[in-house]
Amino acid sequence: MTDDIHLAFAHPAERAAATSETLRDRISLRDHTVSVEIGAFQAERGTTQRIRFNVVVEVRPLDGPIEDDVDRILSYDRVTEAIATEIGAERINLLETLAERVAERILLEPQAVRTFVRIEKLDRGPGALGVEIVRTRRDGLRVVSPADTAVLHPRVVLLANEAVQSGQLSNWLDALERSGVPTILTVCPPQTDAPQTPVKMVQRRIDLLSLEQACWVLAGRDPRCVVVETATELDWGMRNGQISVWAPSKLVLDAVDTVPPGPEDPVVLAGWFAGQMAAAELVCVGVAAGPAECPVREVSVAADSLL
Repeated sequence: MTDDIHLAFAHPAERAAATSETLRDRISLRDHTVSVEIGAFQAERGTTQRIRFNVVVEVRPLDGPIEDDVDRILSYDRVTEAIATEIGAERINLLETLAERVAERILLEPQAVRTFVRIEKLDRGPGALGVEIVRTRRDGLRVVSPADTAVLHPRVVLLANEAVQSGQLSNWLDALERSGVPTILTVCPPQTDAPQTPVKMVQRRIDLLSLEQACWVLAGRDPRCVVVETATELDWGMRNGQISVWAPSKLVLDAVDTVPPGPEDPVVLAGWFAGQMAAAELVCVGVAAGPAECPVREVSVAADSLL
């Protein structure tokens, strides 16, 4: 029992050595600490906290001498890059989610066979609060093919309220499907006024929820319109011919590299979103085009021009 307890709290390198059926080389990253906004509780939003990573990667043996060639080994930089990439992709609530994503990215490296990922929060109590996972290639982790990693350039379509309520909506969706271009729909706020509050952060959430109500109205108009909120769902929809309707709250609130525009201007917000998605164009249907600095090609069209 004592040895079991020791291993439970030992560094992942010791855990790896104790549980490996095959003697493998290992590389490790110890006490890598970064400050990041993370957490499911409201008190953890809008502030950063320190989280510490300890990672061990078991690697395949080299075929032949190493020849002092860095290109033949799994570089430590690939581990820190996996951490930085997943932290920078979007705001994450759970350490478990972050650990899964870091492990999955590490195991995409051809040399990696098994990885131990321990992540701890250092500022949420008198001690370190954390999670540790172990993943191998045979744990059912997603195999990424070239088609999976190819960058898609969707058409983002912003629909005015009048377009959503039009009797031609199904015909427009038919035309968008026939084009073969991945399509993501965005909407304007409902014409009814949202509740008002003097607290800016609270008002931002209320306005985003108002936009999402309009998303569900659109979904109720045609079953092909599927409301989605995460980058993963959006990517899946683009690759599988789904017409997605972007519910903005998660991506807007979880943005880490830029401050998104507010939901009070749906054209500017749709332009920001189109830039985040590397869209080929933003089509504003029944809405005037926005400012010239839109990051993608922006056009404003009458609804019947989509037919």
